[in-house]
Amino acid sequence: MRIDVLTLFPEMFEAVFQASILGKAREKGLVSLGAINFRDYAENKHNTVDDYPYGGGGGMVLKPDPIFRAVEALAVEPEAAKPRVILLCPQGERYTQRKAEELSQAEHLVFICGHYEGYDERIREHLVTDELSIGDYVLTGGEIPAMAIIDSVVRLLPGVLGNEQSAVTDSFSTGLLEYPHYTRPADFRGWTVPEVLISGHHGNIEKWRRQQALARTWKRRPDLLESAALTKEDREWLAKLESENNHET
Repeated sequence: MRIDVLTLFPEMFEAVFQASILGKAREKGLVSLGAINFRDYAENKHNTVDDYPYGGGGGMVLKPDPIFRAVEALAVEPEAAKPRVILLCPQGERYTQRKAEELSQAEHLVFICGHYEGYDERIREHLVTDELSIGDYVLTGGEIPAMAIIDSVVRLLPGVLGNEQSAVTDSFSTGLLEYPHYTRPADFRGWTVPEVLISGHHGNIEKWRRQQALARTWKRRPDLLESAALTKEDREWLAKLESENNHET
């Protein structure tokens, strides 16, 4: 996979692209990561990339021409697949694990990180393929959302994680929050590991983990249960939790 980020602050990505999972994936040749300053594509003597909005109002707006030229410069190989061009924007689709899985199938991703008041609308209408938001809050620019999305996508690529099963069982990958984890020692300050996990009975362990994932999701993110793929046994377990909770209250 190839990933390019258009940003006014490419230095923000230097350490991120060299560390942890992203750095290892890059070293293995599983992903190409680049950060490009789109100010380099401005065609004026001051290299300005923003201007006042038509109609008045506060703030500055990113001009279309530098961004169009930067994206077009990245997509010059005739044999290459057309890139997914992603605009980081608070008005965009809420980013989810499902979207990460979708993007992990692409050959080339281009992220546009904005600043100032916003983007010229023609960038949205005629250049981007996706508009994404990582939450209902405001950040200074699109760099941190881009880092978060890139990390979530790259870890899904084959060969990136040491244990391929890790990405499959992560929270949200199954539609539920992940079950609790424990490691040694079995007894820490009097707090012990659930007996089922040291029983060696894999069937019971899997059942316990599923029930714990359901319980944790029901308690912390019940909205996820509306779209999760639930079995008859899952629904019976949730009904039991609901009944016990109502009895306690």
